[in-house]
Amino acid sequence: MLRRIDFLHFKCFEVLRLPLKRLTLLSGINASGKSSVMQAFALFHQTIREHEWSQALMLNGSAVRLGTAGDVIDQVSGSRNCSIRLCDEDREYEWEFAAKRTDMSLTVTSVAIDEEKSTIRNDATEVLHRMLPRRERSNITIGTITPLGDDLMMRLNDMSYLTAERTGPRDVYPLEGVEYSGVIGSKGEHAVSLLYSRGDESVFDSLALPDFPTTRLRQVEARMASFFPGFELEISPIPRANSLSLGVRTSHETDFHRPVHTGFGITQVLPIVVAALLAEPNSLILIENPEVHLHPMGQATMGEFLAEVAAAGVQVVLETHSDHVVNGVRRAVKRKLLGADDTAIHFFRSREDAHEYGVAQVQTPRIAGDGSVDHWPDGFFDQFDKDMSYFADWS
Repeated sequence: MLRRIDFLHFKCFEVLRLPLKRLTLLSGINASGKSSVMQAFALFHQTIREHEWSQALMLNGSAVRLGTAGDVIDQVSGSRNCSIRLCDEDREYEWEFAAKRTDMSLTVTSVAIDEEKSTIRNDATEVLHRMLPRRERSNITIGTITPLGDDLMMRLNDMSYLTAERTGPRDVYPLEGVEYSGVIGSKGEHAVSLLYSRGDESVFDSLALPDFPTTRLRQVEARMASFFPGFELEISPIPRANSLSLGVRTSHETDFHRPVHTGFGITQVLPIVVAALLAEPNSLILIENPEVHLHPMGQATMGEFLAEVAAAGVQVVLETHSDHVVNGVRRAVKRKLLGADDTAIHFFRSREDAHEYGVAQVQTPRIAGDGSVDHWPDGFFDQFDKDMSYFADWS
């Protein structure tokens, strides 16, 4: 499990040290840096998958498109350099980057593993594979070669990252080989194909709902029914088209419909459920705004569901503006589905507000075992109370 991510001069942060738990929620004001945390993971993910021998962090790819180095290096306190550190349970890995502001990538200048730094020169003798120096990757243990850092790099390679702009209803969906896509896609564009290809595989035990077949297809169907009662799906190949049709219904009294004729929330939730039930223990899932197009009751259900996923051993990082999602997580903690110590909530505010009010740019309210929160920073899911106070004063 990753236990921390650190930034120096990255995006809107001069310095950030952000603890990570089994389930980490990122909340806060718009344009305060929440997405920057998600994007840092996505940059490693797309570089490793699409440019595994690169000596630079690729800013534009299938997961994210962040523009130039000038868009990524902190414009207030940075110049041409930034760094990112990832800490797992065993080691700390820190990459230092340099670039001209017009560059479309960040060149790796050094990699430190547990503070043992390797300077990277831009020549053939300094080869990076999956963002780590080749000479740092081998460690002899019990007569075998154990690649140093490979576990972390594979988790980043295989992680699921879903942006808030997920693919909506479609008449047809592409049919792709598992070896081609492998991950859900940042817009969830591979979800239907992966569910079709891997639907007969079993969900691992701690995530399987009882009283339903353990196959991923049927478990996805059962989980979707907790958001949309009566939910059923049908995935069919379209002959000679390398495409799939998706049929959906939420009542036994109707036939299957095209997704465009069902609630928009269905196609927004489906990639999340598929990603969660395709995940393996110790894998990583990042989700932006899981509450999109969901009724408040469904948003709370989403919080509980993601808490269950985290409790099963999948590390989940989510960005949310929904107090209902947060309350769903709190309910899961109170029900002992997930330990309070396995949960972190971070509240982000803009650097300007942090300086003006003399507070940290990121504050971390704590959830207790009974689901209560120890303190509520101004702006932290308090708008309902503020609005009610306004109406009380007005009356």
